[in-house]
Amino acid sequence: MVPGFWDPKRRPERPDVTRLPTQIRFVTTDDYPPFSFRDAAGQPSGFNVDIARAICNEFAIPCTLQVLPFDEVVKALDEGKADAAIAGIAITPATRQTVDFTDRYFRSPARFAARRGSDMTTITPDGVASRKVAVVAGTAHEAFLRDLFAETTIRSFPTPEAAREALQKGEVDLVFGDGVQLALWLNGTSSNNCCTFVGGPFTESLYFGEGMGIAVKRGNDALRQSLNYALTQLWEEGVYTDLYLRWFPISVY
Repeated sequence: MVPGFWDPKRRPERPDVTRLPTQIRFVTTDDYPPFSFRDAAGQPSGFNVDIARAICNEFAIPCTLQVLPFDEVVKALDEGKADAAIAGIAITPATRQTVDFTDRYFRSPARFAARRGSDMTTITPDGVASRKVAVVAGTAHEAFLRDLFAETTIRSFPTPEAAREALQKGEVDLVFGDGVQLALWLNGTSSNNCCTFVGGPFTESLYFGEGMGIAVKRGNDALRQSLNYALTQLWEEGVYTDLYLRWFPISVY
């Protein structure tokens, strides 16, 4: 399943490209696979990187991509050293105070995973009341379980790796966590093909946020609206779907 974040009834007008910069200067990070990282040749790669390039192709204008530490990304926007940041910045009340965001282009849901052959295909609070669930301590995922799956036996672990290992060893029946990180694990070698997603995605904003947007300097409405148009076009033209399937061969949804 490929998620769609754009309302088909809402069709932004094509922007006046003469109001855009002669090139769009994107900033990203290199420590957030599969969104942004360096490939074997040391070049920026990932879902975010490809989205940025596709946006520039949509407008037929050049773009540059600078890699910065995450804590320097917003500063680059403020100081006019970059036009847009596509760096996995979560849309939250706090970040809205420092930057303006495009529409959401990605949202990482929470997911359950179980060992292959499990009798669990759907997930409900009553259905897993007698099960043991691994989760990382102190996370929004743990808070969600304790609030909505209170009858479940919750086993808290210090790291995602420890929680997943408990599932592999059969010490728990399920693991609950970030869908992207679980998908990477399920599709990687360390899982030994032990496990699979069960049930559907959980996207409650109170716990898991509103998703990711492209950030621009506050007040730069012309660029923000232009980026919104481009993102909509990427979705309608199937480019977004192609990129999603490339970077998320096991869909997080």
